[in-house]
Amino acid sequence: MSMSADQQAWQAPTAPGALNARVKVPGSKSLSNRYLVLAALGQRQVCLEGLLRSRDTDLMIGALTTLGALCHVDGDDPSRVEVTPPASGLFTAGGCVDCGLAGTVMRFAPALAMLGDGPTRFIGDRQAEARPMRPLLDGLAQLGAVIEYQGEEGHLPFTLYPPQGCKGGRVDIDSSGSSQFISGLLLLGSRLPQGLIVHHEGGPVPSLPHIRMTVSDLRQAGIRVEADEKDGCWRVQAAEGRPYPQLPERVQVEPDLSNAAPFLGAAMVAGGSVSVVGWPASSTQPGALLPGILSDMGAQVDCTDGVGGNKACTVCGSGKVSGLGDYDLSAAGELAPTLAALLVFADGPTRLHGIGHLRGHETNRLAALTAEINRVGGRARELEDGLEINPVGRDAMHPAVLESYGDHRMATFGALLGLGILGVRVRNIATTAKTMPDFVGMWAGMLEDGRG
Repeated sequence: MSMSADQQAWQAPTAPGALNARVKVPGSKSLSNRYLVLAALGQRQVCLEGLLRSRDTDLMIGALTTLGALCHVDGDDPSRVEVTPPASGLFTAGGCVDCGLAGTVMRFAPALAMLGDGPTRFIGDRQAEARPMRPLLDGLAQLGAVIEYQGEEGHLPFTLYPPQGCKGGRVDIDSSGSSQFISGLLLLGSRLPQGLIVHHEGGPVPSLPHIRMTVSDLRQAGIRVEADEKDGCWRVQAAEGRPYPQLPERVQVEPDLSNAAPFLGAAMVAGGSVSVVGWPASSTQPGALLPGILSDMGAQVDCTDGVGGNKACTVCGSGKVSGLGDYDLSAAGELAPTLAALLVFADGPTRLHGIGHLRGHETNRLAALTAEINRVGGRARELEDGLEINPVGRDAMHPAVLESYGDHRMATFGALLGLGILGVRVRNIATTAKTMPDFVGMWAGMLEDGRG
C-alpha cells in the first residue's frame, strides 16, 4: 500500500533536550550570486571559493553559461568555481535562461542581457511567474530595451531585446516591492560607458542591507558608487580607464548568516547552546543583524574569536522566548520565517512591521506564516505591512502537517516549530535545497550533538 501525502511528509524531530552543537553553514546565497555576476562582467578569470552550491546558485551558473560566460566547477571541491567572462565583453544572445524560483537570477540576469548581441528569453517555475518583475523591466526599457511578454505583463516569461550599444543614463523606478530591482540595475551600470543613476520613487525600499551589499561588492570590484538612501538615489560609474568591474583573482564567500538563523534559533526553543562557526567579524548580510535580534528575544549571544582567528556566533537559550512588541524588521525581512517560528513560543505578543514585501517572495510568506501558525493551534494574523503573533503556550498547540509552499524558508520554519511541538510534519522538505542542499542532515547532526 502506498503512503499518503501526509505520511510522506518529513517528520520534524523534537528536541532531545538541551542542545550543545557546533554547526558550519554553507556560503551566502546573496554574496555567491553577486560574485558570480561581477566575475562574468569583468575581463579576467576569477576563482570563487566557498561558493554556495544549491539550486539558486546552480541556476545562476546556468544563466551565465547561457549568456556565454564559462563557469568551471572544481571536481574535488564543488564550492570552488572559476568564472571566465566572454572574451568579447558581449553576452551571447539567442538562448533561454531558466530562472527557476531564484529572485537574484530573475532580477540580475535580464540586466546582463542588456549587454548581449541579440534577444534572450527568460522563463521560470510556475510560482516564479507570480513574482513581480515590472520595476526592473521598466528600468531596462528606459535604457532602450524592448520587452516582449509571453504571459502576464510585468512577469515571467518574456523575451528581452537589448538596445544597440547601451550607454547608460538615469532610470526612475518604484522598488518598494524588492531591493533586487535596484541591485540588478546597479550591477548593469558598472559596465555602461556613461554610468547609471537609479532613482527610487515610491514607498520605503525593503531590505536596504542587500543594496548595501551590492554597493560594497561593486566597490570591491573597483567601481565608484554613490548612495543617497535618504533621497532614494544611487549612482554607479566605472573608474576612469577601467571600464569593467574587476574582482580580485580569488574571492572567499562568507557563510550564509540567514541560513544560520534556524540553527541559532533552535537553542532558544530547546535550550542549551548552538554555535555557528566562521561568523564574519563584519558583514553586509542582513543576517548579521541576527545576534542583536535574538538578544532582544532573551537569548545570550556571544560572537568571539575562535581557533585560527575564525569567529563563532553562539546562542544560549533556556527554552524561554521574549516577545518583541512592535518591531521594525524592514532591514532583514528574510529572517521573518525563523523569527515567527520562535515567537510562536514567546511569552508575549509581537507585531513585525516593514515586511509587506514578503507577499512577493517565493510564496506570499505573510499569508503562509499566518496559515501555518494557526494550523498548529497558534494565533497569527496578517497586518498591512507585517505579521502579528499572539502566543497561546506550548501546551495549547498540537500536531499538524505543515505546507512548505515550495519555499525554503517556510520549510525551515516548520522544522523549527517541530522542535517544540510533537508530531509536526513538513511537506516537501527537499525545497531547502534552494539554499541548503543538506539541511536535513545538518539538522539531524545538530540534534545528535545535543544527545551527546
